[in-house]
Amino acid sequence: MADEVLRERRGHVELLTINRPEARNAINRATALALSDALDECETDDDVWVVVLTGAGDKAFSAGMDLKAFAAGEFPITEKGFGGLTKRDFPKPLIAAANGSALAGGFEMMISCDMVVAAEHAMFGIPEASRGLVAGAGGLIRLPKRVPLTVALEMALTADPISAARAYELGLVNHVVHGDVVLDVAIALAERIAKNAPLAVRTSKEVMRRTREITEDEAWVVNDEAFAMIGMSADAMEGAVAFTEKRDANWQGK
Repeated sequence: MADEVLRERRGHVELLTINRPEARNAINRATALALSDALDECETDDDVWVVVLTGAGDKAFSAGMDLKAFAAGEFPITEKGFGGLTKRDFPKPLIAAANGSALAGGFEMMISCDMVVAAEHAMFGIPEASRGLVAGAGGLIRLPKRVPLTVALEMALTADPISAARAYELGLVNHVVHGDVVLDVAIALAERIAKNAPLAVRTSKEVMRRTREITEDEAWVVNDEAFAMIGMSADAMEGAVAFTEKRDANWQGK
């Protein structure tokens, strides 16, 4: 794996670190390719149940596109979107440990994750309008789904960032903690998820995402199909037996 993205396995949790602190973890082409490859591998690795994405250092989760690299003709976009992430339909839980500010493409990467643990000093925003651009890596699509439309409009049209505390008030992040422990809290959250049956976790995520914008009647079809599939799984039987025997379950993801 390239030095631009570091990897560490902790049980069933994979930690991915954008490793460009000298550039505030801005995304160049090499970083986008490395992160995309890492996520591809995590997706197909049955031993990876949860992924945590963070940035090196304490200044920035990611400042977005590396403008110096862009000026030199590099494009940090793959078929899976900006940074190899923003157009990705990742099936496993993905947690952003926002160790510092996430702006522009970095913010769009952050809100491509399912959950966010944020450092209290972090700032978040899509400042593209102040540069004559628009947030083209999904910020204009995802942000209005995560916060009230009026708030999303204000953030996009003023280009002003918000604090981690404000992001928590809006439900944009799950936890705001001191910067020294942001990664520990994110890993702990991932480990709490990884205690549960991985197939049930992935299916729960899929059902919630698929039913978010369809009618309730349509949603029940998706829900019932998922429930029937899980009910016939080996893990469902293991969960029942383990409960009866008063022991921890031995999940197989099947």
